[in-house]
Amino acid sequence: MRALRAIEASLEHLRPWMPWAAQYPMSVGEQAVTLRRFRGLFDLGQDFTYAVFDRSGTEVLGGSGLHPRVGEGARELGYWIAADHIGKGLATEVCAALTRVAFELEGIRRVEIHCDPRNVRSAAVARKLGFTHEGTLRKRLMAPDGVLRDTMVWTLLAEDYPASPAATSELEAFDVLGQKLL
Repeated sequence: MRALRAIEASLEHLRPWMPWAAQYPMSVGEQAVTLRRFRGLFDLGQDFTYAVFDRSGTEVLGGSGLHPRVGEGARELGYWIAADHIGKGLATEVCAALTRVAFELEGIRRVEIHCDPRNVRSAAVARKLGFTHEGTLRKRLMAPDGVLRDTMVWTLLAEDYPASPAATSELEAFDVLGQKLL
């Protein structure tokens, strides 16, 4: 399982920021259950988790998602990049693509990125793509170490999207039958 290998090789890098990383290491069977759940939620149109692959499609470089947990007509954009691939612009590229998907294909009115203020790389992605820092919520979420942490909230609204760097990113999107969407 390529995803499992990428996650487990990146645990030290992921654990400070990603609460789900505390579930690892896990067995191949446990990972298969997780991936089936992601696929089921995706197919039902309830939550949208994506893997990030290299151009050949053989190596998992990270993961991303458009999650409905921030309310009606909005998505939270989450992402992680494997430790061996950080600093190459992948997170920005992935987030730009999923921002386009959210606004152009899904008709979403608001996309949010949430990150710990100490995660300067994540905040830089939001800034580069034209998201607005709406505020920092103090002691908002439980960190993987059990301590309450602050959370920055970055947003991009549908009316601001056309002028954002995300709107001009290159993207090809296809449906389940391989038909081009964008």
